[in-house]
Amino acid sequence: MIDDRINQLKLDFNRFSDWEERYKHLIDLGKKMPPMDEAFKVESNLVKGCQSQVWLHAELKGDIITFQADSDASIVKGIIALLTTVYSGSTPDEILCTRPTFLEEIGLREHLSMSRANGLNSMMKQITFFAMAYKAKLSMEKK
Repeated sequence: MIDDRINQLKLDFNRFSDWEERYKHLIDLGKKMPPMDEAFKVESNLVKGCQSQVWLHAELKGDIITFQADSDASIVKGIIALLTTVYSGSTPDEILCTRPTFLEEIGLREHLSMSRANGLNSMMKQITFFAMAYKAKLSMEKK
């Protein structure tokens, strides 16, 4: 469940006393992320609005969305790993009902440069877009 993953994320980040340690943890999250299938590293999966290259692929299995992602920048890869950890394995409604307030609660937003903050917003918009599209698809299938 999304709330459980968010609570675990908050516990993980609250273990660290300063932002240098938290950045290291963020980079480790990116390094531990499962590798993205090379077939999904295509133009259509690039997240627009990111200074670095960020690929985000979504797949609907039943009513659950799973995400695969990658980036060519270590901190950005950690950010997309954090987002996919929270949102992957959820229904479209769960994703759409979960505001990303956890990003403020762990202090991430306030420690990002303007360009990384814009990239984070673009990643969240893309995740939301996938959730809205799959929600529409599921509602069409029910008719």
